[in-house]
Amino acid sequence: MVVNVQVPGSTHYSMVFYFVTKELIPGSLLQRFVDGDDEFRNSRLKLIPLVPKGSWIVRQSVGSTPCLLGKAVDCNYIRGPTYLEVSKGKYSGRIAGEANRCGSSFAYRALFSRGLNNQKIAFARACLTARTMNRTLLMPSLSASLFYKEVDKLRPIPFDKVFQFERFNSLCSGFVQLARFSDVRNRTRSFDLEKGSGRRWTVERDLEQLKQSARNGSIDEFEVVRVIGKNPFLWHDHWPVKDYAKVFECMVVVDEISREADKVVTRIRQAGGNRITGLVPYVAVHMRIEIDWMIHYKKLEQRLKVSEICSSKKQIMERVGNISGLKTPTVLYLAVADSLLEESSVLNGWRDGLIPFEKKKLGVKEEVYGKYSYLIQSAIDYEVCLRADVFVGNSFSTFSSLIVLERTQKARRLGFTSSCEDGEQEWRSYAYNLAGESKEVPRRWMTNMSHSSLEAISYGSSSVSCSSE
Repeated sequence: MVVNVQVPGSTHYSMVFYFVTKELIPGSLLQRFVDGDDEFRNSRLKLIPLVPKGSWIVRQSVGSTPCLLGKAVDCNYIRGPTYLEVSKGKYSGRIAGEANRCGSSFAYRALFSRGLNNQKIAFARACLTARTMNRTLLMPSLSASLFYKEVDKLRPIPFDKVFQFERFNSLCSGFVQLARFSDVRNRTRSFDLEKGSGRRWTVERDLEQLKQSARNGSIDEFEVVRVIGKNPFLWHDHWPVKDYAKVFECMVVVDEISREADKVVTRIRQAGGNRITGLVPYVAVHMRIEIDWMIHYKKLEQRLKVSEICSSKKQIMERVGNISGLKTPTVLYLAVADSLLEESSVLNGWRDGLIPFEKKKLGVKEEVYGKYSYLIQSAIDYEVCLRADVFVGNSFSTFSSLIVLERTQKARRLGFTSSCEDGEQEWRSYAYNLAGESKEVPRRWMTNMSHSSLEAISYGSSSVSCSSE
């Protein structure tokens, strides 16, 4: 018996299976099937779908429920003297449609030209867009630098040069998957989904377009959907914080970046070492006091009529020095812009027992950071701040907000949903630009995981608290 399964798509395939027996046993089910009429055959021929390896979306969509093929697709039976051929035509049922769509790839080939953290957010939105459309995301390129920094290094850098590709797919299995462009069979045809921009292109219109695209059967014949437009993954937001957090958890930096961060962290802990342990805790302080940042956010304060975005160096020093539970000595790692490394003033004025260092004083500015582009430098600094015993940042900084989100996730896995109580809780974070229990202390900070969007992280917020719920 020959079974010929015809698989439609941009390239058509046939799967041919041969079943051989020396003789048909009279009265057996096989003999009745081979010699019976088409009605009997249609009532007996079943397909049991199975996807042993693939994304969760594909496995769930295909399922494993047996399907009577004669009821789902047209089957032609051709009986010869010594054979029976079963030809199953183009699949038209739900299983076939879902499998074809989910198995396809979704691509955006844009080069992001913003900082690391905005690129991470844009990447997460691309992942969630692909998930909404039941597609796999083609691995994007990142920008190695900002358009106004290191113009000579403004070039694309593959995602897997910064984050682990296989690790991402392993951790995000069942949620979203990445593919390489080499996996695409038909590279000449793609469906262009153009996203609008400007004030008239509202969040509602953007979401409705995505929903319609997911329901649009005509897209299924395209292996690749290309989302185009002005920064199509940077602005509109349709997903809850917990979905973004899942994507960020899957973004593990490559070993080279992790090793460089190890070097910096070791140097920090050794900087204030004592005779007993040789290592001390450290507090990472992400200080946004460079002139261009201060000018921009001073204007935002005036527009919003608030006064809790920018903080002076003196205020930051005072509030950090008043964090309860800090042991002495404690090393402060000051994550500051390179323009401030030439000013020794950021190292002066800290409370006794707090030992301040920045990358230049640590001796890692050239030895570690100087070897890489701006994007990789940011990734190293991100890891250094993420691993700190205590982190202090600005709630209007995307860098700080994403670090607090990851630290919140780590704390929650240890059973801490709040940091409101005094104590040496792991993964403590503070916002130095917001007053805590008094004006002299920074506000305890955890990401609210129940938020329905990433707005507070993308744009900053003064409504942060010590609770993650």
